[in-house]
Amino acid sequence: VYTRVAPKVIDCIVAEQLCLLDSICNATYRTLENCDLAKTRFVALDHDSRVRCLNAELYLGNSSLLHCKCHRRMKRQEHCLRIFWTVHSSMTDGDATNPCLKATHVCNLSKKCVRLRTDYASICTRGAGSEDMCDRRKCHRGLRNFFEKVPEDFTRRILFCPCQDELCGERRRKTIVPDCSFQYSTKPNCLWLLDSCLEDHICKSRLADFQQNCQPADTSPDGCSQHNQAACLQAYMGMIGTPMTPNYISNSSVEVSLWCTCESSGNQKEKCDQILGMFESNKCLGKQYVGELGKQLSTGNLKPFPLVLSLSTCLKSCFPS
Repeated sequence: VYTRVAPKVIDCIVAEQLCLLDSICNATYRTLENCDLAKTRFVALDHDSRVRCLNAELYLGNSSLLHCKCHRRMKRQEHCLRIFWTVHSSMTDGDATNPCLKATHVCNLSKKCVRLRTDYASICTRGAGSEDMCDRRKCHRGLRNFFEKVPEDFTRRILFCPCQDELCGERRRKTIVPDCSFQYSTKPNCLWLLDSCLEDHICKSRLADFQQNCQPADTSPDGCSQHNQAACLQAYMGMIGTPMTPNYISNSSVEVSLWCTCESSGNQKEKCDQILGMFESNKCLGKQYVGELGKQLSTGNLKPFPLVLSLSTCLKSCFPS
């Protein structure tokens, strides 16, 4: 838990003071404190409380609290350590068996991954859930930067982590901060979503790539006409951060969709259904794509990162002596 004093490293007491000066960070930090207290007392959290805890953890990932440290013989050492373990409490609790949480911890060990992830999280969580405050364009740009610049060994683990329960599924679904990047207050027509995409050069190009690489085929073993599901997964990730950003439909499903509807499509209903069907009933994309990560790990196509971050692993990796 301890580190030697190093230049430019902020200790957790100073990081906490900086956070408390900001009203949003202050409130979020207090929420995380309550979450940590509930975990230490083995209090079962209801769904809404778990959501608040997840959102608090995501928001504080962009603050100096995430990378703060404590050192021996410092004043108020116990207080410093309490702050540290409040922010990093998920590394020591039962959620450590959550594959999506493990993937996030692995990302935190990469400077580029954690920097670009916290960059988009900061933008997308600012005003998320409010169309008047959420800057969707900047949020999309941050997501594209993350998926373009961070190696796929990291991004695939985060986006396609295999889940066995809804808490894990909730973290997976919230990877792209859907309140800002994905959802509107009401579902627009899919034809409008397509028009928005075709007016955007980046989205238009990535949609063409998606259509080419994710073209379904009944006779193909993997459901893909190109016989390359990896290329389809890459094209799918390319759609994230565009006006046609897809996401998981729920916390308990691996099915994905667009946030749109085909109601009131008139004589263009068939075309609208085809747009929605590119994601909802695409055999190439299919349910098995979440399992693709495990398949690639077993065949050695992805480097075997230490996904299980035990307390001892954290102490060795996160706190160099």
